[in-house]
Amino acid sequence: MVDREALTALWERRWPGSEPVGHEIDQGERDVWVRFHSLPESKRYPDDEHEYAILLERHNTVLDELFAGAEVYVMTPRWTGRSSVPRMRRDAEHWRTWLQEDHPEPEFRTYCHVFVERRRWRRGCLDRLLRRVADDAECGVIITDTGLRRLHHPYDGGADVFLTTTEERDRLKARHAAWLSRHPRGW
Repeated sequence: MVDREALTALWERRWPGSEPVGHEIDQGERDVWVRFHSLPESKRYPDDEHEYAILLERHNTVLDELFAGAEVYVMTPRWTGRSSVPRMRRDAEHWRTWLQEDHPEPEFRTYCHVFVERRRWRRGCLDRLLRRVADDAECGVIITDTGLRRLHHPYDGGADVFLTTTEERDRLKARHAAWLSRHPRGW
């Protein structure tokens, strides 16, 4: 069981100004941020099982380095037109809901519902989710340690990783330099 109030307080302390949705993390933390691409040549979507294997190997390698043997939270958002909480997998608990996009007409309002699951990290345990993210069937996912110090946000094309220090980020970047973007800003 997740203590929602404690998790919310911790999130707000560690990531102020950001909602717990991967692509909404405040990029002001650039000195601890790195982006890795999931496929060679910055290819965005896998075409076959060989490319899925490369993608999963890259994600699992970084996740192992961040969380090996530790408990993690897996945060998964859902967007709906209603404030009522939608159904989710049995092992995920509803954590937070907020009005994402207000509109005078109720049918055009968007609510974000974030579900959280706590589990022990082991290589491959999130392969199914990572494949769904790669196929753009899931988005906004965050995988983090229970102290919310390190965040791994997979997206269709790669992963944004937030670490605890610039030095930690630089070591991770150096180990996986071939997976980095060629863009000067690292995007």
